[in-house]
Amino acid sequence: QLAGGTSVQPFNTVEDYTNWLSRLDDYLSFLDTSIVKMKLGMAKGVVLPKVLTLKMLPQVRSFIDIPLEENLFYQPILNFPDGMSDVDKDILESNYAAFIKDKLTPKYVELNQFLTEEYLPKCRETEGLLDLPNGKETYQYLIKLHTTTNMNADEIHELGLSEVARISSEMEIIKNQIGFNGDLKSFFNSLRTKKDLMPFNNPEEVIANFNAINDRIALRIDSLFELTPKAGFNVRRTEAFREASASAEYTPGSKDGSRAGIFYVPIPNVKTYNTVHDEALFLHEAIPGHHFQLSLQQENKDLPEFLHPESMGVFVEGWALYAESLGKELGVYTDPYQYFGMLSMEMHRAIRLVVDTGLHAKGWSREKAIQYSLDNEAESEESIIAEVERYMATPGQALSYKLGQLKIRELRTKAEKALGTNFNIREFHSQILNSGSLPLVLLEEKLNRWIASQSK
Repeated sequence: QLAGGTSVQPFNTVEDYTNWLSRLDDYLSFLDTSIVKMKLGMAKGVVLPKVLTLKMLPQVRSFIDIPLEENLFYQPILNFPDGMSDVDKDILESNYAAFIKDKLTPKYVELNQFLTEEYLPKCRETEGLLDLPNGKETYQYLIKLHTTTNMNADEIHELGLSEVARISSEMEIIKNQIGFNGDLKSFFNSLRTKKDLMPFNNPEEVIANFNAINDRIALRIDSLFELTPKAGFNVRRTEAFREASASAEYTPGSKDGSRAGIFYVPIPNVKTYNTVHDEALFLHEAIPGHHFQLSLQQENKDLPEFLHPESMGVFVEGWALYAESLGKELGVYTDPYQYFGMLSMEMHRAIRLVVDTGLHAKGWSREKAIQYSLDNEAESEESIIAEVERYMATPGQALSYKLGQLKIRELRTKAEKALGTNFNIREFHSQILNSGSLPLVLLEEKLNRWIASQSK
């Protein structure tokens, strides 16, 4: 993303281009270190599942045996900014070409050879951490790292099962309200192919739809929030080179506000782009989700420097998932399909609690995890396979979303009950957002103090 020249790495001056080349030298060191660490893993029996390494190989090979002009790392040379001198352009063009030809491509050839000939034969046929030395203890450590709680795998698994059952009940209500005759699984299949949910003919219409959602939310946002960021944001189509496998995402703007945040939307095929999740997706990635929380965190001059960068995924993602639930209060989800889309996204995060713990603490196979997901959500099989393999590659990370959301929702319910008519939703949201991303235990202590002070 950085190398392509359309992300947060700037390519506006000769210095920017030169800085990036020096960073690429560090990237070569990173690739060398990766090989060293994988060899250490081979010696200790700590290796990736074979299915994941097989997915890596085409990505590595995509940088080998391609024309220079098609190489991702050469793209900034094809898009020089206005005003740069021809002399500077010639020097940079020569330096970038030499680096790619003499250093980067040979390194990818070396990496590809190592992965294919040495690492892949040593990879394991199993999927979860349980099959690795100290796997059970490692997974418990990762649970604590990613959730900032003392919950264990069994507790999280059971919580996930109960959340899946609760959300399924809500889905049944909406399905019946829409008038669909059939079970939920049949309804999921109908949503994947429903033409009314695929109304667009060009990518600009997708972007315009998100901007229209923004306009509707703007009419009500002050009713829920007194604290809003100064920074702006843009909705932008995901770059072509990564669009086919990318998810929607938010990239924060610069700390000084000179560069706006970006809500990236992948549109690999506009004719099959399905709108069922659009309102919930906007609430999650943009307003009042990631854009609000991360921008306020950056703009908060009362925070120490270390709390400014994005951190504590359980808070960041927990807040964004909680933000999805605010749709009706913000004037969206009037269409039952869009409300069902929100439930689908929440179900996706609930399933993660079951499947992540299933893979790494219950001995589930990849196939069992895929089938459980297919049985309980409307995502495509291709998307679900990618998700399950993500959980295999990054154990514990996917637990953070739902556990963070549930804690924020629990604290709101607690405050509403304790304060009654004195509960102020705008102040509550300020308390959540005015101190950066916190571990859940600290967030709970802070909100308990706030509730006590408001009670007085």
